Amino acid sequence: MTASLFDSQLYARLLPTGEAGRLFTDTAEVRAMMLVEGALAKTQGAAGIIPELSAAAIHRASLELQIDPAGLAEATGQNGVPVPALVAAFRDLMQAPEHAQYLHWGATSQDIRDTALMLRLRQVLAQYDDALGSLLHALARLARDHSETPMAARTYGQYATPTSFGAQVAQWGRPLLTLHTELRQMRDAGLPVSLSGAAGTATALGPDPAALRAALAAALGLRDPGHSWHSDRSLVTQIAAWITRAATALGKFGEDLILLTQSGIAEVRLGGAGASSTMPQKQNPVGPSVLVALAAQAQGLNGMLQSAALHRQQRDGAAWFTEWMSLPPLCLSLSAGLTQAHALAETLAPDTDAMARTLAASQGLLAAEALSFALTDRMSRPEAQAAVKALCKEALASGTHLRDAALAKWPDLDAGLFEPRLQLGTAPAEARAFADAVPG
Repeated sequence: MTASLFDSQLYARLLPTGEAGRLFTDTAEVRAMMLVEGALAKTQGAAGIIPELSAAAIHRASLELQIDPAGLAEATGQNGVPVPALVAAFRDLMQAPEHAQYLHWGATSQDIRDTALMLRLRQVLAQYDDALGSLLHALARLARDHSETPMAARTYGQYATPTSFGAQVAQWGRPLLTLHTELRQMRDAGLPVSLSGAAGTATALGPDPAALRAALAAALGLRDPGHSWHSDRSLVTQIAAWITRAATALGKFGEDLILLTQSGIAEVRLGGAGASSTMPQKQNPVGPSVLVALAAQAQGLNGMLQSAALHRQQRDGAAWFTEWMSLPPLCLSLSAGLTQAHALAETLAPDTDAMARTLAASQGLLAAEALSFALTDRMSRPEAQAAVKALCKEALASGTHLRDAALAKWPDLDAGLFEPRLQLGTAPAEARAFADAVPG
């Protein structure tokens, strides 16, 4: 596939793809295609389509032979797909032409490559499942531990009303919880085998192509789609869209951490921060920045991949090639993002003193909404809003705390209106509800 930062040893710690990185190597692709060829031969032998002895020889060879991907490069460049070169190399290495002639019997290159892709995507989705589960558990602990830790909520970058840090964490986690549920549904449904022959009509796949396709699906642990999907890329685009939504949710996590760690706010401490080459005082939010960058990359790659769903006629080389170029780095972007996000969730901590200073420095203005509603027992709602707006202006101009200004004007008001911990609304419940919703 196309070279990228994911392939670089220099950036391996910045973009840690882990096991997923190995699933998108040339070696992994060749190995997956060989497994498909071996399973196909075995099922065809059992169905009497090819000799059972030859089927056994091909299946055994698919598990034992080693094919160098570099040796397939020239023919792949000429043919536009690696399968013809793979089949030729496979037959040659078997050194048993009487059996090798039955290799790839009735299948087409797209059957082999698409099925091999599903085998690798199945492993990728399993890794996403584990990584999302770990990330959600880390976020759930944060949300529960800080369900009542007050902080200033911000809308449009401005102080709004008090919230809790646990509720902020729940906002990061809720989309991921939904995505985790969808992922498990996708995995439970299974990924499809592809076996339809040259033009999707299965003309060379024996007397009962549907039964053969079902048998191959069972042999590989895949789903029988019940039809040809050579030009139907809806499952691939569905997976790509899910990956992009997950990467975007992680990007939101990163964006908020960049803001919460910036100079002048610094309400969150990161377990590991980056150093500057010239400014020793800086602690750069490298991990959060990676999440934002990966989200941007995922969105761009997803746009390419969605356009590749326009497969013309029975097979479209240009659309297929576009899919090859965009899907692997898209998958790796989420793998790297999940690893970075988990490291952040395990090590970040709220700076409660900084959060308290922010609340104090706001001069009580975060209580303006609560004050306007409290005044409705003595005046109309519009009058209360106008009175509080005027009082806020006075407090800002004089440097007076809104509490003091309000109590001077309405001495019988409940001073608890101006205590952030008492004005969290549903924030603590939201935090705990998210933590409870994360599977144990």
